[in-house]
Amino acid sequence: MPLILVATPIGNLGDVPPRAAAVLAAADVIACEDTRRARALLTHLGIPAGRRLRSVHGHNEAAAARRVVAEVAAGRTVAYVSDAGTPGISDPGARLVQACAAADLPVSIVPGPSALVAAVAVSGFDCRRFVFEGFLPRTGRARAERLAALAADLRPFVCFEAPGRVAATLADLAAACGADRRAVVVRELTKMHEEIRRGTLGELAATVPDEPRGEHVLVVDGARTAREVDDEVLRVALADALAGGASRRDAAATVAAALGVSRRRAYDLTLRDPPS
Repeated sequence: MPLILVATPIGNLGDVPPRAAAVLAAADVIACEDTRRARALLTHLGIPAGRRLRSVHGHNEAAAARRVVAEVAAGRTVAYVSDAGTPGISDPGARLVQACAAADLPVSIVPGPSALVAAVAVSGFDCRRFVFEGFLPRTGRARAERLAALAADLRPFVCFEAPGRVAATLADLAAACGADRRAVVVRELTKMHEEIRRGTLGELAATVPDEPRGEHVLVVDGARTAREVDDEVLRVALADALAGGASRRDAAATVAAALGVSRRRAYDLTLRDPPS
């Protein structure tokens, strides 16, 4: 039997896919990021939880993955749900998939709600190609480097942010990308107080509520023209591509297209000053 990732609503419980409900009803084990939220969802669907719930969250995922592998190997169907949306997308779930794949056990998915896809769709930007950043580094050089790389990218980018940090992040984005860069701030998608705010980064940074509530998704349009990109930004982008398994040539091609620099310049940098 497989591990089945089950996408769950990002707000509105009416968005549960019918097949998701069927899988949750039939699963032998339901692994979940938060047992309280999972139990509330099952209650809404009229599905008894029984003793099937297992806690699998960011702090115990490595250890829990071994237990999930044992359950699947024993022939049990294990469904996994995160707090909201699609597991593994800035949520726990990836380690469960990796562990089952490494053990040559089947993994399946019931696709459905995703805050990332929903926010990109309502942004109105040309997102045939875009960058998903997840949560930005909170402070220091790592944050500055990521902001610089994103600011130079010709593609729109998306990041998640907690309510207590959204004002600071919008201000930092305005400083890095320019206050006139277009952006969309999406909050409480599909919920009663859903809010979609459009404007420039400068406008949005200046009008953030004092105490915003709910998780935010920020969609920022790409740079309109290629900006001068210094070698440090190139090194960071090349290091990310190389860490993902790309060859030097492929990493140079990908980074050059994203940052609007010549492929030769990017490739030469991997030879002259290899990213670390």
